[in-house]
Amino acid sequence: MSDTEHEMATQSELDGPVVEPTESAVKLDGLRVGFVGKLGGVTKREAQQLIREHGGTPVDPSREEADWIVIGADELPLADPETLLTADMREAAATGSLEIISETQLWQRLGEMDGDSPAKRLYTPAMLADLLQVPLATIRQWCRRKLIVPTKTVHRLPYFDFQEVATARQLAAMLAAGASAAMIERRLAELSRYLPEVERPLAQLPIIVEGQRWLLREGELLVEPSGQRRIDFDAIEKGNLSELAEDEAAGETLKFEQLPPPHELDPLEMLDFATSLEELGRMEEAADWYRAAMAAGGPQPEVCFQLAELLYRLGDTSAARERYYMAIEMDEDFVEARANLGCVLAETGQLELAVAAFEGALAFHPDYPDVHYHMARALDDLERLEEAERHWREFLELAPESPWADEARDRLGIIET
Repeated sequence: MSDTEHEMATQSELDGPVVEPTESAVKLDGLRVGFVGKLGGVTKREAQQLIREHGGTPVDPSREEADWIVIGADELPLADPETLLTADMREAAATGSLEIISETQLWQRLGEMDGDSPAKRLYTPAMLADLLQVPLATIRQWCRRKLIVPTKTVHRLPYFDFQEVATARQLAAMLAAGASAAMIERRLAELSRYLPEVERPLAQLPIIVEGQRWLLREGELLVEPSGQRRIDFDAIEKGNLSELAEDEAAGETLKFEQLPPPHELDPLEMLDFATSLEELGRMEEAADWYRAAMAAGGPQPEVCFQLAELLYRLGDTSAARERYYMAIEMDEDFVEARANLGCVLAETGQLELAVAAFEGALAFHPDYPDVHYHMARALDDLERLEEAERHWREFLELAPESPWADEARDRLGIIET
């Protein structure tokens, strides 16, 4: 069998149907399981321990034969199997003596996608923004457009699992290459027409960033969202993505210049324009449209929250604070509004009020890791050190892989081994 056929067989294993959890978790019964690439849900040590708990034997696939090789979620989608899989591995996969699966498939087979498993660790929007070094507003924008989908929502607070983190990494790469969320959404719609059986192309398909554009990998081929296949990688024109983004931005500008008067639009249309303006960076205009939408259709807690976020980004912390208060008054268990209110109060030196806001958030959602983190910092600033330590420890218990976890360990004097 040729190397190309080996690669396609390997890719088929990775892109195959997601394995649904069975009523009873799979027992590994001595199967040798190796990991390659960066894991998304757990550390490698934790993954190896989970394999042992399910009756398997963890191995180093670069030195020992394996029955299963698991590719970490932060390595998917795989641009080139040769970067992680040796020729021997691909040969074994092609002959059926080795199975190659994704990290998600492994946890589903073992029944580890529910309950308190380390593979089920979740990220809040703020954690995800810090992890990827993108603005929090960008994470919210992706979520609104359903480019990333929360695993669960608690009192309006979305949580994302490691599979969505991997998807968000792709989005961040596309963003760095010059794409906008609207543009990505349109290209994904094209891919969905090309592959209608795939519900979420970005999460399920091997889409890669090549130069300044993104493509679907099919064996040795790269396929554009339109379905056009390309073989000659060097022939791919550079700069098209940036040019397309500029053209679309110009089109959006024209769209807003031709808007009818506000009284001819309904509140939902106003909100749509407000969101689009915000995504284009026209924040002051977006704020006016949010206000107009609420004046026309009445205030809504979610819209108040969006406006508060926007006002904060504009530097108007006093107005942002009042909008957070308004969101909470309309929906008392809107925990993210309570948390952000606490952050604004802390930033403006009102630490006691900030602590009260955080306490209010925890009363509705005691396991909100971000609030424990911000509460701990506020209590440290108030020199209430014992109380602060309790919240630092609670935060670490809830979010040991958070981008802020090292700060918590330093504060508690914990040295990782």
